[in-house]
Amino acid sequence: MAHGSSRGSYSCACFYTDNIFIHEYQMHVSFTDEEQFAQEYHKALQSRGCGTPEKLAQVLETVKKEVERRKKLAEESMQRKSEISLHYKPMHPELYVLQESFLAADFLEAVHFCQSPHASLDGLLKLLDSIPGKRIYRLPVFDTQFCKDFVEELEHFERSPLAKGRPNTMNNYGVLLNELGLDDSFITPLREKYLRPLVSVLYPDWGGSCLDSHKAFVVQYSLDKDLDLSCHYDNSEVTLNVSLGKEFTDGNLYFSEMREVPVNERRYTEVEHLLGQGILHRGQQIHGALPITSGERWNLILWMRASSVRNKLCPMCDKEPTLIETVGQGDGFTVPEKEIRAETVDVCAVL
Repeated sequence: MAHGSSRGSYSCACFYTDNIFIHEYQMHVSFTDEEQFAQEYHKALQSRGCGTPEKLAQVLETVKKEVERRKKLAEESMQRKSEISLHYKPMHPELYVLQESFLAADFLEAVHFCQSPHASLDGLLKLLDSIPGKRIYRLPVFDTQFCKDFVEELEHFERSPLAKGRPNTMNNYGVLLNELGLDDSFITPLREKYLRPLVSVLYPDWGGSCLDSHKAFVVQYSLDKDLDLSCHYDNSEVTLNVSLGKEFTDGNLYFSEMREVPVNERRYTEVEHLLGQGILHRGQQIHGALPITSGERWNLILWMRASSVRNKLCPMCDKEPTLIETVGQGDGFTVPEKEIRAETVDVCAVL
């Protein structure tokens, strides 16, 4: 799909049909109608213990509810954001505007190097921890005091009676940062001013120099909530995952090859996730999080997107994107103004 100057927010139609996660059976499925679902997934579900008509019916109902949730997601998210803006009183209002003092000294050194006339991949790699052969990089991102204050803010928000959106079908606990009002004043400048110089050097082949949108959220792991994160890939060109704390044991991240590599050929590498440290990786790299065994962990996840990459091929369905105009952020796709009417479809017509 061509791209250029853009207007509006767009998702690919596959968002409303594909990559639906069934947690109980650790499966990603797609759904267009009941016949398609039965043909594609009944045998696989039965092999994983979903063997009775009643259990299959329950799974089908869960999948249908998720499809309906996604169709209403953007509008409901905007409503929640408006309510939060009107009624939520932050504990740490100073955190809502990004300050350089929030950032770790090593992170700023790496960013300034990438902005210098001497910027190079070899030079940058001397300032980062690299996972051999994986193009995964780790470095401090936030000051430890910021992490402590930010987690306090998130816990304060969780205690409020206001409605909250979950990050995605795999993370049931956490906060969508755009709903909390952090996008324009915190996440966007973090991406544009600080992260883009880094990823321009690290991932020029993945749109690193032209990242123009994002989705940002925080996920929470604890013994009475989500313990781990199953194997998956992200709807991003480049992902940043920062450990905000608190105290926890185990729960390392693990990575393998890119998602096109067959399952039986993947080799997994564990990466320890440390307080204040961020891990950068390509969104299409298979990864997950092992269970924590004690404590509580909060992670900030930033899916960074480049419309110049995803306009040609949707990273979730591997097809030329079929665009659906939506309110809010969308999923990072753009179209020239002259093509908006011709190349978009109504979400209600998808199913």
